[in-house]
Amino acid sequence: MCTISPTIPGTRWCVWTRPSSNIAEIEERIPAAPGQPARYAYQYKRQGVASLFLLLEPLTGVCHVKVTERHTKKDWALFIRDLVDKYFPEADTITLVMDNLSTHKKAALYEVFPPQEAKRIADKLDIHFTPKHASWLNMAEIGFNILSRQCLGHRRIPTMEELTKQVNAWLRSRQDNPPVVNWQFTTSDARIKLRRLYPSLQTG
Repeated sequence: MCTISPTIPGTRWCVWTRPSSNIAEIEERIPAAPGQPARYAYQYKRQGVASLFLLLEPLTGVCHVKVTERHTKKDWALFIRDLVDKYFPEADTITLVMDNLSTHKKAALYEVFPPQEAKRIADKLDIHFTPKHASWLNMAEIGFNILSRQCLGHRRIPTMEELTKQVNAWLRSRQDNPPVVNWQFTTSDARIKLRRLYPSLQTG
């Protein structure tokens, strides 16, 4: 994370993406009964896969989620433009922490937008990638786990429209009191657990 001067507006965001299957019922769900929870029939119909883009500001708990049909460079670029222009337009610097996926590159902005527009967006970004096999260092993964537990779970959501509706309802439910991330993994911890990623200094 970089340090933001109080005289220069800035913000820090963690980004995470994950697929979500659209699943429709073939048979009616078996309703709950005394001593018996509601149950789903074993048969279902797959109706495609959606992508969820999640932004989490760890210090405030503010969260944004966008549901898309795919996860392409264009989808990522449009999502990042929303971050810059819609969610935090007054920031001079936006620090992003995310996994090193091939679509998560500033070059994608230049493939999607005109050069001047792409540069305007890119110049606001300070991107940090999590190390390979260490995506758990991205605090946005915590946000996705909470979204999964509180909203998605093992539910069968048949359409993009319904998925978007459910995600937006979850976002509204946490607006008034968003939980912040109590991150306890320190630099000292990292030098032990991730020691293979630190360079060795030769002395003598």
